[in-house]
Amino acid sequence: MVDYVFERHLSGGILLPANKTSSTSLPIRRGFVPTKLVLALHQHRGNPAEPVVAVGERVLKGQTVAAASAAPSAAVHAGTSGWVRAIEERPVLGGHGVRPSLCIVIDSDGRDERVPAAAASDWPLDLAEQRDAIRAGGIVGLGGAVYPTADKLATPVPVQTLIVNGAECEPYISCDDMLMRENAAEIVSGTLILTDVLTAPRAIIAIERDKPQAMEAIEAAAQAADDARLKLAEVPTIYPAGGEKQLVELLTGEEVPSGRYPGEFGYVCQNVGTAYAVQRLRAQREPLVTRVVTVTGGGVKKPQNIEAPIGTPIAELIALCGGYNEGVTRLIAGGSMMGYALPDDETPLTKATNCIIAALADEVRTDMHEWPCIRCGDCAMVCPSRLLPQDLLVAATTSDFAALHTLGLQDCIECGCCDVICPSQIMLTERFRVAKRSVAARVPIPVTSPGQD
Repeated sequence: MVDYVFERHLSGGILLPANKTSSTSLPIRRGFVPTKLVLALHQHRGNPAEPVVAVGERVLKGQTVAAASAAPSAAVHAGTSGWVRAIEERPVLGGHGVRPSLCIVIDSDGRDERVPAAAASDWPLDLAEQRDAIRAGGIVGLGGAVYPTADKLATPVPVQTLIVNGAECEPYISCDDMLMRENAAEIVSGTLILTDVLTAPRAIIAIERDKPQAMEAIEAAAQAADDARLKLAEVPTIYPAGGEKQLVELLTGEEVPSGRYPGEFGYVCQNVGTAYAVQRLRAQREPLVTRVVTVTGGGVKKPQNIEAPIGTPIAELIALCGGYNEGVTRLIAGGSMMGYALPDDETPLTKATNCIIAALADEVRTDMHEWPCIRCGDCAMVCPSRLLPQDLLVAATTSDFAALHTLGLQDCIECGCCDVICPSQIMLTERFRVAKRSVAARVPIPVTSPGQD
């Protein structure tokens, strides 16, 4: 019998249409070999990886093409065999939309020839060496944060609970749901590997209640593992229950203070995809060369989830799904709430890309007109970080950096709840994103509406 952890009340949040059934009707498509890869060297938080291959060199699937640099960092590997065509700057998806990054461009040779795998017994016994292996394996947080996993596992205090996040609360995204349905045993095994690395006495796999098939699969795998440290939790189907700090509070009742991180209090959160990647690294010595990505939206003919090599141009994923329907208004990387619009479909898949939405006009906001704030307070009611967005808006408009700090701008998780609820249709989240960048650069915050040129 698997023990369950019962959640507490979630502060704020909103109920949203899931829009996930169209992409969960088919199994994960696997074995896809792209014609080329564009591998960004700065596709994780922290320091970029450093190239260790040269133009003209032939590489194999799983081969390290860029080594981890000073921590925090993670290595980058080739997702198929081919020839290094170029090492040059290309636009890739970063933390605030598309940004330039040094990239290794590989032309696939179609053979998908793999680096010979080392024996599973080569996995080190020393915990520090295990973290080094995870860093060399290129593993990062696959829920969107993309912080190098090895650095997150090096906690400043003893860990009391590992939380493996399978909530996947944002609309349209279903890659974690499908991964839990199809690879539950590997996720449970990866969870226990992470528990061992952290020497944690408890691990909780948290899944939203609207994913009964995933919960059933994970529960069966957990029962088969028969490890007393492993617990399961059903969390409410409310956005953004999957936020790191929100999930810690939901499951433990402990609020992580402003400006602090869960690791400082003995809580480490990892995504189910990360646990799966760790298991593959441990069992097969396979580095992170692919990730499951949801390709969906009314603008794509056959929505589905694909296990795709990292670096695949998005155009090839769309083609694999039957191509575009007529009337695509916007191409979005990520979910409908926290995603970023893409300039074109040549942008490559990165470790952070969990979803691609080819959106029709009725799926996105096209009217950018805003009305003045009426001080209704609805935004504060739904804010999961307990902020006052209406006051943050005033401070951002006047570039009042002191007020932004006092009001907790740094604690905004950019979830978009305030945008959805605002009766004046003010694009609050984008203003707060801009304000964060301006605060970091110590430059005045632009006062132009996000909807204006």
